[in-house]
Amino acid sequence: MSNNQRSISAEVRLSKGGPIKITGNVILAKSDGTPIPVPEGDVYICACGRSKKKPFCDGSHKQVVMERPLL
Repeated sequence: MSNNQRSISAEVRLSKGGPIKITGNVILAKSDGTPIPVPEGDVYICACGRSKKKPFCDGSHKQVVMERPLL
């Protein structure tokens, strides 16, 4: 079954200060429609904008959280 024929069903979870977690079958594409290869299993999408592996998370949000002043 090709990527265009597979069933797409996913759960998207947002986390405060962390990445966007996608669980399930998903197809990602660039703004021009070019497909982005998706690894097997859960997918973590960068939400902080600092990842060097965009659109995927590389853990850079942990540094962003550490830079925030403590209350």
